[in-house]
Amino acid sequence: MSYSIAEAAQVSDLTPDTLRYYERDGLMLRPVGRSATGHRRYTDGDLRWINLLTCLRGTGMPIRDVRRYAELVRQGDGNEQARLDLLRAHRQHVLAQLAEVQEHLGAIDRKIGIYVDKIETGLDLERTPSV
Repeated sequence: MSYSIAEAAQVSDLTPDTLRYYERDGLMLRPVGRSATGHRRYTDGDLRWINLLTCLRGTGMPIRDVRRYAELVRQGDGNEQARLDLLRAHRQHVLAQLAEVQEHLGAIDRKIGIYVDKIETGLDLERTPSV
């Protein structure tokens, strides 16, 4: 099955401009196909790749690393270790970010607890040590 750029944008929840950018910036695995009239036609494989790009970008992978990963995949077999190294390094970065966000969430939860106590017990916040 093939999809127009508008259909691909809807399926991927990206804008047509973002899809064009991915293509122009060398992030796609292969050139996007064209219809007889020259309009872009995305395949299911293209959409699966775009979904992976969205995941990588959504977790903060820099464009240069996404481009490098795409280059490695395009090269084919023989560089799996380099791909694995790149993904593992990014995974470590994401885990560190996640730990930091969880720490911040804990602080927010503690503050929420203080306000819940105040509302439920009439606790005077001005005389209660801060958390």
